[in-house]
Amino acid sequence: MTAPAHIPVLLERCVDLLAPALRAPGAVVVDATLGMGGHSEALLTAFPEVRLIGLDRDPEALERSAARLAGFGERATLVHAVYDELPEVLDRLGIERIDGILFDLGVSSLQLDRADRGFAYAQDAPLDMRMDPTVGITAADILNGYTAAELARILRDFGEERFARRVADAIVREREKEPFTTSARLVDVVRTAIPAATRRTGGNPAKRTFQALRIEVNGELAVLERALPAAVRALAVHGRIVVMSYHSLEDRMTKRVFAAGAQSKAPPDLPVVPEELQPRFTLLTRGSEKASERENEENPRAASVRLRAAERVREDR
Repeated sequence: MTAPAHIPVLLERCVDLLAPALRAPGAVVVDATLGMGGHSEALLTAFPEVRLIGLDRDPEALERSAARLAGFGERATLVHAVYDELPEVLDRLGIERIDGILFDLGVSSLQLDRADRGFAYAQDAPLDMRMDPTVGITAADILNGYTAAELARILRDFGEERFARRVADAIVREREKEPFTTSARLVDVVRTAIPAATRRTGGNPAKRTFQALRIEVNGELAVLERALPAAVRALAVHGRIVVMSYHSLEDRMTKRVFAAGAQSKAPPDLPVVPEELQPRFTLLTRGSEKASERENEENPRAASVRLRAAERVREDR
């Protein structure tokens, strides 16, 4: 097997949370965000009889993971798909139920490290940001085509940018001179638009704009909104789901889906709750978990992670 090219976030914790569901022969686990294959490799190694289905929309990630996981043979099935396509993928593979599923959301190490993909604000590159570079609109298309109001909305909602309208107006003014094509010019425009006092803290002021553009380009929140309910429906009884989020909106969405499954459907004053009204899920984490200080030092990408996990305890009624 090839040497790891990156450090998977919360690797041991993910394996431990999924372990009770994956020990039985024939268990099926889905890595919904395959990336560089680090989590998948650990799961296939820890559970010698598990079958893994790995999904990713990025053809280059699939190619690299295929090389990394080649030694596991037919135990690993890798599919070019976005994670909201999970029901269709399982149907094609003839799989009715899965025993575990992992989501490691956000941008992958591969995408960040490749300057030509345009995800990193620290390197000048074409403004692309597509996780699947074969389809869809680019960040440049958005910057040059959205109205100021539309730009402000995505900067505010997806980037949590306090000065969203100021940045959006600056982008519109600058694109009238010349369309945006590369990241360095965008970084300069954003830096100029944000007040000097704010620029002194919080790192590069362009990071929120780049995050917002990436989420919009890839439809990440809309995809997750479809994917989470599909994932919990696919879980067998005693199956487990682990979600790692890096954005407050992702974490809020995950919390809402998990909480709905963990609630009783019975009226609060009912003395005895019938089985069909009892919760379908048990929460495995108290709120969201963060990475340790040590992991944050070793792996900066872990700094913003929020992990939640749940177990299906009964079928839907």
